[in-house]
Amino acid sequence: MTAMNDSKKIALPSQKKSSGFEEKRKILFLILLTVGLVATLLPFIFMVLTAFKTNTETLRVPPTFFPQNPTLDNFKKIFSDPNLPLLRFYGNSLFVAGFNVTMTLLTSSLLGYLFAKFEFKGKRILFGWFLVMMMIPSHITMIPSYLILAKIGLINSLWGLIIFSAVDAFGIFMIRQFCETFPNDLLDAGRIDGASEWQIYWRLVIPQLGAPMATLGLLSFMGNWNAYLWPMIVLQKNEVRTLPIILTWFNSTHTGQGGLIAAATVLIVLPVLFVLVFFQRWIVKGFVTSGLK
Repeated sequence: MTAMNDSKKIALPSQKKSSGFEEKRKILFLILLTVGLVATLLPFIFMVLTAFKTNTETLRVPPTFFPQNPTLDNFKKIFSDPNLPLLRFYGNSLFVAGFNVTMTLLTSSLLGYLFAKFEFKGKRILFGWFLVMMMIPSHITMIPSYLILAKIGLINSLWGLIIFSAVDAFGIFMIRQFCETFPNDLLDAGRIDGASEWQIYWRLVIPQLGAPMATLGLLSFMGNWNAYLWPMIVLQKNEVRTLPIILTWFNSTHTGQGGLIAAATVLIVLPVLFVLVFFQRWIVKGFVTSGLK
């Protein structure tokens, strides 16, 4: 008993040193995370504050961080500009992003489930082709895609931005990985109860894909909302263009008016922030979980 007590007393100092080291490491880790967070948010915060500055203040050297005389004039000028029908461009971007998100979620969930739980001839070859498509840069396919759109008459049409985005190879791969973890007994139980394959898909599979589909939906929305090069090529008429293209035009026609440009940028970023905040819980869950609990 005496020897055991002595060994316990000897182990205590090392345990204290270990716990002290762990605490210091956690504090250092939190400091690094805080510095990284501030470095990431600082440019965005500066942009938002600049949107409320006067044009004279944006040209001041050294620049001010907080607006000295906050004003809403920049936003008023944007909405009153006859050459910038902002609501129309919002509508164009929302139509393209919303339709693409809907089609991406539908095709990715359906094909991902198909590749995960069904066996058919050529399955491996077809799935391998989808994996290859993930590795091909989109710039390589722009010329043939443009020629196809020209043949079917979809140049200067918002549908030209949708037709090639309805099927997402990454989305299919992502949903397929989640569907692989579904127990086959659950699906067989639905078949025994008389459910058709479509009923199993809608009532058993889709409810379990909330987190990955929310993550995929956000990524798809951001990709389509912020797309610039492909819409710039396809949409040549001003009335059908999307917000990123209009922002570039707005920057070139209002050079030197930093407050006005910052205000336009804030208006374009707001929908993405709204979607991120609204689906944040599902997005985090989609990154840290997989399959059924």
